[in-house]
Amino acid sequence: MKEPIWVLQFVVKVLHHEQLSEHGGRPGVRGVTALESALGRPRNKFGHDNEVDPADLAAAYAFGITRNHPFNDGYKRVALAVMLVFLERNGQTLEAPAAEILSTILSLAAGALTEPKLATWIRSHIKKPRGSTRAVTTQA
Repeated sequence: MKEPIWVLQFVVKVLHHEQLSEHGGRPGVRGVTALESALGRPRNKFGHDNEVDPADLAAAYAFGITRNHPFNDGYKRVALAVMLVFLERNGQTLEAPAAEILSTILSLAAGALTEPKLATWIRSHIKKPRGSTRAVTTQA
């Protein structure tokens, strides 16, 4: 199957800049390697797991960014933004109350929510476009 549409590093940096412009915080990347590692996590999962779906990969983005803390500030906001952008670019829409989304990201950042549980939560809140049967899987 085709690879999903990935979120590129420059897009993540733009999202970070937008979040800081809107909500404040210290600018800058704390560690380029940490950012590259976080963004490589979903690609690695896609390449090594035969049964991944967009929820798994979106969760990998959010988990990688929250765990690696690649920015001086705003990493939780960026983790959420990247997760949503990835889903949207791959034909998925996350539908959940804002308070629930916030609580979920804060739980992830605090270590109270695992990556697989985040994927399950995402899966339960995805609204697929009508007529869509696209699934992201890898070939065995």
